[in-house]
Amino acid sequence: MLSKNIESALNDQVRIEAESSQAYLSMASWAETHGLEGISKFMYAQSDEERAHMLKMVKFINERGGHAQVTELKAPKTAYSTFKEMFEELYKHEVFVSESINELVHISLTEKDYATHNFLQWYVAEQIEEEAQAKNILDKINLIGDDKGGLYLFDRDIQQLTANKGA
Repeated sequence: MLSKNIESALNDQVRIEAESSQAYLSMASWAETHGLEGISKFMYAQSDEERAHMLKMVKFINERGGHAQVTELKAPKTAYSTFKEMFEELYKHEVFVSESINELVHISLTEKDYATHNFLQWYVAEQIEEEAQAKNILDKINLIGDDKGGLYLFDRDIQQLTANKGA
């Protein structure tokens, strides 16, 4: 059985995961309208993944005797001056999500809710992967600089990253 405090904190995370999905969907749409097919496919896949994270948490809350809440979401940013700016936002967002997950882990330990603590370990591992991937992508973008040929190859490579992740 979830305490009201943990249920509330988990519901806050449900909203964060839903907003993450929306943010990536908005990024996908922006990239698609700017001819960045690979980046848009990557962002669509990221959006789906964040929604899956949200659903996993919804089911956990409900299975543990709580009531998962579907709430209003903050509208995501819809335009970027460059694809680099977009990926910088993505990285900052992943760091924010990691901090939020870490706070949830802290609350679960404080309340000695080891079932929730155990459940959250999957999210901890996932966030390590997400942050590393975002940082790696930013490093590549910084290597490219303003080289249009580099952007073309990057767009193609990131599409391959999406294909490999699904495999």
